[in-house]
Amino acid sequence: MINILDFPLLVFALTFVAMWLSTWLGAAYRRRREKLEEAEHEDYGVVLAASLTLLGLIIGFSFSMATSRYDQRKNLEEEEANAIGTEYVRADLLPAADAAKVRPLLRSYLDQRILFYSIRDPDQVRKVNARTAQLQNELWAAVLPPAVAQPTQITALAVSGMNDVLNSQGYSQAAWWNRLPVAGWAMMGAIALCCSALFGYLERNVKRDRLLHVVLPFIVSLSFFLIADIDSPRWGVIHVRPQNLISLAESLRPQ
Repeated sequence: MINILDFPLLVFALTFVAMWLSTWLGAAYRRRREKLEEAEHEDYGVVLAASLTLLGLIIGFSFSMATSRYDQRKNLEEEEANAIGTEYVRADLLPAADAAKVRPLLRSYLDQRILFYSIRDPDQVRKVNARTAQLQNELWAAVLPPAVAQPTQITALAVSGMNDVLNSQGYSQAAWWNRLPVAGWAMMGAIALCCSALFGYLERNVKRDRLLHVVLPFIVSLSFFLIADIDSPRWGVIHVRPQNLISLAESLRPQ
């Protein structure tokens, strides 16, 4: 199922068109009525100012929430790289034969994690997730027999490191699923449409205010675009680049 919020440019276009139509409808309704008294115009102006203030606050909070989620995804990518790098070193604590199995599996697992952060095609994402799950089972199966055969503190370090590798992937996946709630988007959209309608309703000069009818929808649509872009982990312009994972893969590449 396609999620519109995964396509920031589409969010921008839909928001701009909807707000512009709302402004136009408000202006059209205003022209059908008698001229507003000055006091009545001021009353509506107060409502518009309050609505715009509320919209600005909600946009600011939403931008802050999206940014914090983006930072969380970046931090968890770094933690994944650290966990995999640490376990690669701790493989020396296992018997030589088992260490020889773990290291190639970790390099393959690292490649899959880089792909997870880089690709966008949903079919490829599903294949990467399936391959990642398979490698996780193989990695755990590689460290379990020596740990059971020699239950010492040294082998426990290798098992603990592998547990961190597996857990870090789960934390990263959970962070990618953690998005701004749809109800929040719906509230922002509803308030933005109300502001546009009031803005058009309060027009004084039709020819002069036509340009102003575009300004508010453009500014709000641009804000929605940026929030949707930051909040979308896989699509859009701003993503988490797996720089730490790529750097680790280059350092572990066989010479």
